[in-house]
Order: sequence, then C-alpha cells, then structure tokens
Amino acid sequence: MATLEDIGIAAGINILTAFIFFIVFAVLRLQPFNDRVYFSKWYLKGLRSSPASGGFLNLDLRSYLKFLHWMPEALKMPERELIDHAGLDSVVYLRIYLLGLKIFTPIAILAWAVLVPVHWTNHTLELAKQLKNVTASDIDKLSVSNIPEFSKRFATHIVMAYAFTIWTCYMLMKEYEIVANMRLQFVASEARRPDQFTVLVRNVPPDPDETVSELVEHFFLVNHPDHYLTHQVVCNANKLADLVDQKKKLQNWLDYYQLKYSRNNSQIRPMVKLGCLGLCGQKVDAIEHYMAEVDKTSKEIAEERENVVKDQKSIMPASFVSFKTRWAAAVCAQTTQTRNPTEWLTEWAPEPRDVFWPNLAVPYVSLTIRRLAMSVAFFFLTFFFIIPIAFVQSLATIEGIEKVAPFLRVIIERKFIKAVITGLLSGLVLKLFLIFLPSILMTMSKFEGFTAISLLERRSASRYYIFNLVNIFLANVIAGAAFEQLSSFLNQSPNQIPQTIGVAIPMKATFFITYIMVDGWAGIAGEILMLKPLIIYHLKNAFLVKTEKDREEAMDPGSIGFNTGEPQIQLYFLLGLVYAPVTPMLLPFILVFFGLAYIVYRHQIINVYNQEYESAAAFWPDVHGRIITALIISQLLLMGLLVTKRAAMAAPFIIALPVITIGFHRFCKGRYEPAFVRYPLQEAMMKDTLERAKEPNLNLKGYLQEAYIHPVFKGGDGDDDDSVLGKLEGEVIIVPTKRQSRRNTPAPSRISGESSPSLAVINGKEV
Repeated sequence: MATLEDIGIAAGINILTAFIFFIVFAVLRLQPFNDRVYFSKWYLKGLRSSPASGGFLNLDLRSYLKFLHWMPEALKMPERELIDHAGLDSVVYLRIYLLGLKIFTPIAILAWAVLVPVHWTNHTLELAKQLKNVTASDIDKLSVSNIPEFSKRFATHIVMAYAFTIWTCYMLMKEYEIVANMRLQFVASEARRPDQFTVLVRNVPPDPDETVSELVEHFFLVNHPDHYLTHQVVCNANKLADLVDQKKKLQNWLDYYQLKYSRNNSQIRPMVKLGCLGLCGQKVDAIEHYMAEVDKTSKEIAEERENVVKDQKSIMPASFVSFKTRWAAAVCAQTTQTRNPTEWLTEWAPEPRDVFWPNLAVPYVSLTIRRLAMSVAFFFLTFFFIIPIAFVQSLATIEGIEKVAPFLRVIIERKFIKAVITGLLSGLVLKLFLIFLPSILMTMSKFEGFTAISLLERRSASRYYIFNLVNIFLANVIAGAAFEQLSSFLNQSPNQIPQTIGVAIPMKATFFITYIMVDGWAGIAGEILMLKPLIIYHLKNAFLVKTEKDREEAMDPGSIGFNTGEPQIQLYFLLGLVYAPVTPMLLPFILVFFGLAYIVYRHQIINVYNQEYESAAAFWPDVHGRIITALIISQLLLMGLLVTKRAAMAAPFIIALPVITIGFHRFCKGRYEPAFVRYPLQEAMMKDTLERAKEPNLNLKGYLQEAYIHPVFKGGDGDDDDSVLGKLEGEVIIVPTKRQSRRNTPAPSRISGESSPSLAVINGKEV
C-alpha cells in the first residue's frame, strides 16, 4: 500500500518530469530550425512564412529566461477570435477541461472542508490494523474506510452526495445551453460550405433501365422539382487510392536517392537490394529502379482511373445530392423519401474534408452485419484484456517483484526505490500497456463503415470510454481491492466478505492517484514536446524535401485526437465523481490535470494542431451523456458502500439520486440535443434569404460541382486528371435517359404505364 510519503515522492518525480519537459520545450521552440514544428498552424494558414528570429540557432539569451512565457500567451486569445482561428470543435473541446475545473473546484473545497475532518477523526483502521485483518495506510484515514459501521456520520455523505449531484447537474445544464447557443450562432454566421447544400443518399434501389446517376437525377427531379441542383455519384476508387499512395511512397524513395546522389561527392550511384526489406536479393541501381517503378505505377493509375469512370460496377448505389438552398437540403436530409424506409436513405453530407472515402464503397446492406461483428469483437477485447492487465499490474508491485525476482528484494526494499515502485510503476505500466488500444479501436470503427472521420472518432471514443470504465476503473477497484484483501477473505465467513470489500474499495484511490500523476501530469506535459512530429519533420527535411511544397507536406501538426483525448477526460470525470464523497484526497490531483491540460491544449490548438474537419461541436451530447453516466455510477457505488457499512437506513435516501439524474438527463436531451442533430428550417431560410440579397448572381452549381469528387480525381498526377475529371463531371451533368421522356421530365411509371406530369406542368406553366 502506498503511504503519504510514497505519494509525495511520486508527486515530486512527476512534477520534476513535467518541469523538465517544459524546459526542453522552451529551448526547442525558440530554435528557428524547429519553427515549422511548433508553429505549424500559422504556416499552414499562410500567416507565417519564416521564423521570428533569423539564423539556425537562437542566440538571444534573454528569450530563454521567459521559458514559461507561452502559458500566459496561450490564455490571451479571446474565445471569439479562437473560434475564427481554430474552429468551434477545438474551442468546445477546450471547454470540457473548463467544465472539469468548474465542477470539481467547489466540490474539492467542500469535500476537504466537510468530509476530510469527518473521516480523519475516527480510529476504525487503527483497530483493524491491530487485528491484522485489513491492509491500510495513512492515506486511507482520509477516506470513508475510516468510519465505523452503523455510524451516524454517514448522514454527512448523503448530504454531500446531494450537493455534488445538484452542482454537477447545474453546471452541465449551463454548459449544454452555452454550447448549443455557440453551435447555432456558429452555423448561422458560418461562411458558405458545400455540406450546407448537400445530402448523402444511400441504398439507391437498382434499376435495369437506368444507371445510378440517371436514377438519382430522375428521382430528385420528380420529388424535389423546384430545389434539386446537381449530384455526384459515389464510385469505388479504393484500389485507385491505394495505387496513388503506393506511387507517393515510391516517389519519396526516388527523391531520397536522388538527393543522396546529388550530395555525394564521390559520384557513386546508390544501390538497393530487391529482396525482403532491402536486406537480400539482387543489387540494382536505386534511382533507375524507382524511376521505373514510378512510371509503372503511373500507368496503372491511369488505367485504373479509366476503369473507375467507365465500369458501371464501380459505381455504388449512393450519391451526393446538392440543392439550390440550405432549406431544401435540410428538408431532404431530415425526412423520409419513400414508402420503403430502407431505400433512398438521406443524411447530411459530411463536409468534404470530413468524408472518409474508403467507406463510401461499403455496401449499405452489409453495415448491420459489420457493426454486429465489431460489437462482439469489442466485447471479447474488453473482457479478455482484463487478464493481461491484471497480470502485468500484479508484477508492478513490491510483492509481485519480490515473488518473481526474490534476489531484487535487497534493492527494492530501499526507501526511495520502494516509493518509486509503489507510487509510479503500476500507473506507468498501465499507461504503456494501453498504447496500441486507440489504433485497434479506430480500425474497428473503420470496418463498421462510418462515412465521416468525425463519426469514426466519436465511435472510437465511445468504445475507448467503455474500455476505460471496465478495465481501468471497475477491474482495478473491484478485482484489485479483493486481491489486496485476499488474506482477510480467507479468514472470514462468507457473510463478512462484503464488509471487507466495502472497506477496501476506497483504498484503490492510491493507485488512481499514481495513474493521474503519470498520465495526467507528466503525460500532458510530454504532449507539448511533440517528439514524434519533430523527428519525422527533420528526417523528411533532410532526405525528401526539395521544394517549399515538400517542406509544407513534411509538417505533421496532427489534431486534437478526439478519439483518445475525450475518453481520457471522461475517466477523470468518473474518478472525481466516484471518489469525491469517498476519498477527497484524489480531487486536487484531478484539478491539477484539468488546469494543466487546458493550458497545454490551448497552446497546441493556437499554434500547432490543424483540425481535419469541422462538425460544429456535434460531439457535445456524447460528452454530456458520459458525465451523466459517471455521476450515476458514483451514486450507485456510494449506495453499495453504505450498505456494506451497515448504513442501510441511509441507502434509501441515495436511491432518489439516480432517478433525479436520469430525469435531468432526459430534460437536457429534449431541450438541447435537437440543436446538435437537426438543422432548424427557420435558420436555413434566414441564411438563404440573406445570401440571395447579398449575392443575387451567385453561381451555386459551379461552386458545388466538384466539391464531392473523390480526391484521387483531383490533380497531382499529370494531364490525364483533367480529361478523366471531365468525363466524370460529364456523366453527372448530362445524363441521357433511356426512358420515353425528356431528360428533365419525370419518367413514365413502369407499373401503371401512365406518364407523370411534366416538370413544366408541375410548376403550373405551359409546355
């Protein structure tokens, strides 16, 4: 068990580590040759073209004295300006950290002022130690474990539970209202974007007489005659995209060897082996080999591009359909198009940057099967992961190391080493063990067929949260506490075991304190160093960069990483709410995390991160829902703890809390969530009217024509791009019909044989 001294040493080590990271960052960011890494956002926005200080190294010693000057600078930019600079998604993401500070600062003050004295002034654990029945440390004297059974002091915990719940719900409601208003204001003031006029239509039914493109045009000319503008069919260009990526990699190798040869004074041409990983096989001239490979791949790309355009089998039963107004797009996206609810399915199109093109080629009918399969796979991943995590963490303790390596006992029993192992090792091991989990979860989300990057990240974040809840929280609290009290379990009758668990659960707070320091202090401080992008940039700059465009592409600023960052935040919300009435000592560590993370990520959003998409904070209902879940879990666990403490008379007062919380969630869901899932027609009409007044001669069709064409058809591979793109556009714009009607006239029904009225008749005009 970790003692106060162990926690103090661990805190000192993590604070020192974070401080070292900040010093290293301060030195690196001031060097001109690192300017494109630590200020990449300004370069990508075209607001910065060269380092503030010239030369290769910064020799101004005075600038190094202000190594923490970036912290107040990160807080200076107003929120309105930050939205214009980085987007609403980034700003609202930062508000999650602010929400944590708003919720837990009053809770921490109240808990330390009321609950800590109530816990400390008891002697339950001292008596338990004398009986050698329970393992405990001085930290546990600050927890509910130190209160005896049947104590009237549990009334304090009930009152505090109500206070914490009311305050948390109040702050959640205020924040939901603020974010909803920010979203509506952002959408109303946002510049024109293609996704405002476009819907994604999926599961277009097959027709033997017409192509998908013809069928889509005829359907929307009939059902949206006054508003339909144009459409872009979805094609399966995954193989073509793979070839383009392959060519890019080959071109990088060619550039590398050409630069290497040009810088080689001996004029010896570079050679490469054709075998496995370049370690064996025939030696050939590297430059000639990669030039031949690039030419070969270019021909394959041209051939595949023609196949995609000409082969109707590559056209998917889906299309991006654009309308003349935002109002018409909103009506189409939010209504059912036919009697059969499984056909002509419409949804808002993601913005072009947000589209995940490979999944547009996934047949809609297979989505249910894919998602069911991934749900089963995630279930097994979550629960089978408990075994290796528990095993590895059992080895990351003093007892575990002594059992596996008894010869190390002399070393690890030393005071400082013991404190480091107890206060750091278990949290560090868990952090390292989960390093590949986000990539696994993102791969599973991609397999499920979501068509937007934002949806992929939100799905992955949801599963990451569940994984953290089960493996990091529940597994450690329940299983860990039970293992620590194993000797007590073996010497007790079965009806006494729940009492021991009730005493032991709060003791796991020491583990979570160490985890917060490793992950939430040192980990957040390490984020600002950006070591991986720094190394990759300098490697590319040394071996691949030939032009200014190459140098820009070498920058890898990254983004917020909602799929990894948000579940991490939610874990701290869960820990704070669960342990606030149980072990208030954990709360200051969480407050340090929220404060430090807010400053670090605000700096990164201003200077580094380049967000891939803009969803106008569509993720906020998920954030709200997970905090509500954490609040309910904390209430249920407190209820169970009171029962094990023989405070059954107090438990009924807690039962009302989950009911109140669920009712509050349903109120917020009905009051604020529609702003995140529907687009008000009133707002759409106002924006359309204003745009018509300002730009009466706007060529909207020209603006939307190429917005949703697959990226592989947009430039970068020579002259063939324009000709193939022209063919693809031609197929969309001019659709020859095979039916006995004019192209822009609704077709005769194949069922009744009667012709529908012409478009002119529909509009009330003469033919």
